[in-house]
Amino acid sequence: MLMLKERRPATRTLRAWAISVLQVAGAIRECEEHGWMQDRGDPHARERAFDIARQDPPTGFSPEEAIAEVRDVLDSIGDSCPECSSGG
Repeated sequence: MLMLKERRPATRTLRAWAISVLQVAGAIRECEEHGWMQDRGDPHARERAFDIARQDPPTGFSPEEAIAEVRDVLDSIGDSCPECSSGG
């Protein structure tokens, strides 16, 4: 039987790739009601995301660029949904 390596779907930007990696690693989640990304605050999940970025950056980017983008995305995401927090 032929076995194929599972591939991540193609993404259009480095930021979209970083968000996907963070979701796969379990470092962020999406608010089910509003769709905002939320930081789960899990240091082990964050480290898994950085390991993925280091070991398997997207085509055309260095590991350093991938790690920097994962860090930038994490820095831009809060731990709560702004719409849930505002009562909306």
